[in-house]
Amino acid sequence: MKVIHVLGSVDDPDAGPSYSVPALCRGLMSHGAQVSIQTVAGWRATGPGPQGVDVRRHAQDFTHAPVLRRLCLSSGLSEALRTEARTGQIIHSHGLWLMPNIYPAAAVRGTDARFVLSPRGMLGGAALGFSALSKRLFWRALQERSAKAADCLHVTAEAEYEEVRAAGLKGPVTVIANGVDLEEVGSQSAGRAPKTVLSLGRIHPKKGLPDLLHAWAESGAGEAGWSLRIVGPDEAGHADELKTLAARLNLRGVSIEAALHGEAKAQAFRGASLFVLPSLNENFAMTVAEALAAGLPVIATRGAPWRGLETQGCGWWVKTGAGPLAAALKAALGLPAETLAAMGAQGRAWMAQSFSWNARAAEMLDVYRWLTDGGAPPAHVRLD
Repeated sequence: MKVIHVLGSVDDPDAGPSYSVPALCRGLMSHGAQVSIQTVAGWRATGPGPQGVDVRRHAQDFTHAPVLRRLCLSSGLSEALRTEARTGQIIHSHGLWLMPNIYPAAAVRGTDARFVLSPRGMLGGAALGFSALSKRLFWRALQERSAKAADCLHVTAEAEYEEVRAAGLKGPVTVIANGVDLEEVGSQSAGRAPKTVLSLGRIHPKKGLPDLLHAWAESGAGEAGWSLRIVGPDEAGHADELKTLAARLNLRGVSIEAALHGEAKAQAFRGASLFVLPSLNENFAMTVAEALAAGLPVIATRGAPWRGLETQGCGWWVKTGAGPLAAALKAALGLPAETLAAMGAQGRAWMAQSFSWNARAAEMLDVYRWLTDGGAPPAHVRLD
């Protein structure tokens, strides 16, 4: 099985697909698939890139034209995909709104290759609300036709399945969650700091961080000696907006910090007592899986597909907004440290049992084989 994965960038350590796509590729390779990633050189490249995967970077066109540069055009990538489609079996594209997400549909046309598309949460209501006009225009001009050409769509949660159908995409959909690497985040035992709450991810309006600050004020956690670390890359000056809000609310114990990567990020997980994701919309929320794998109990809003936090006894799954977050914080921070640690251990066991990348890759490989060989679809493929 020869599989080509396509995305705009694989070198941005703060973007979920920069982690999840290479991890999926390594899982596919462990099952004997021949895998490569095709991407654009220099597009949002801030990290060293993935290890253990064949990554082919193509030059970006029109780098001196700001509008065109944002679309990530690359004639080299387009031509490479057309060449790969003549001998490849699957071209799997990740994300929307960039030209690398348009090229695969054209590349497979007239060939025996099959096209799989993972929107990666970019059809969610909150995501569509940012740069809404540009996205509507791009959808009508290019993205809709390309997405409808997919032989199968891949989503990571039931909520994202609903988003795909709401967008008018009627093709087969496979629901396969992301995995998590337990060794990468380490164990829960090392360096646990008392009374520390962590919220890690992009500092972006869709992440619901103002709600978290209001909830922190309402819960009185700062006055009770707890600290809150909001850690991540700043987007469009949102970090300064949060700092202004924290000052206006006269919050205690709150720090808003730059992004962490590698071992520093792992230490942030290991050094907290609780993780909070206040997001308005997520297709998966990789940071929740990482926090659970590190042995942290989690509070997540229903903007993220983590109902299992409650059924698995390792956290709280609450409505979006400051009020529900404040109630969950009060409940969590009122528990003994030993109880929080036990909940974290439950979460790590859940990740180990149900979220290995090898298992996720096996499910994806079943989809690829169904697309190329025919027969009955796998159980996780939805045709309705």
